[in-house]
Amino acid sequence: MGRLVYSMITSLDGYATTPDGDLGAAAEDPEVHTFVGDVFRDVGTYLYGRRMYETMVFWETADQDPDAPPHIVQYAHDWQATDKVVYSTTLEAVSSARTRIERTFDPQAVRRLKAQSDHDLTVDGPTLAAQAIRAGLVDEYHLFVTTSVVGGGTRFFPDGVRLDLDLVEERSFANGLLYARYRTR
Repeated sequence: MGRLVYSMITSLDGYATTPDGDLGAAAEDPEVHTFVGDVFRDVGTYLYGRRMYETMVFWETADQDPDAPPHIVQYAHDWQATDKVVYSTTLEAVSSARTRIERTFDPQAVRRLKAQSDHDLTVDGPTLAAQAIRAGLVDEYHLFVTTSVVGGGTRFFPDGVRLDLDLVEERSFANGLLYARYRTR
């Protein structure tokens, strides 16, 4: 059975997205990016909302840039090897292999995906993740906390939800980014 993991870069004050899109320095650092790639290399399925998919589809061709460093090529290959489910009522077609569109987020269908999977799944993007969190589907939370306070945006955790978590791993990076992995109790 696969675990459902929610992971994002988040500001020090808890925002996963901001109106201007700038959360500060983070994953562009080669050390951080390599770590992220290593942590998520064995993911079998990514669950995306439309906006997150449109951001991540970059990885479908990122390995074709002749100047791409090895950690970028590796991440692109890993991403291409996974299944992707995009939850959207507006997206008409996908532009990556191993990708399908679902019109609604169905918690029961995600429970079945988890039960049938030999690999972990991720839910990416705070809006879609909020639905999974409220349905009690998320097993682990991986936060990559920047050194920036941004003052607003969409929070990593949705309002009105109480979670009791256990810290199972932590790491700090030279650029000040903190990684914390929590498991649900």
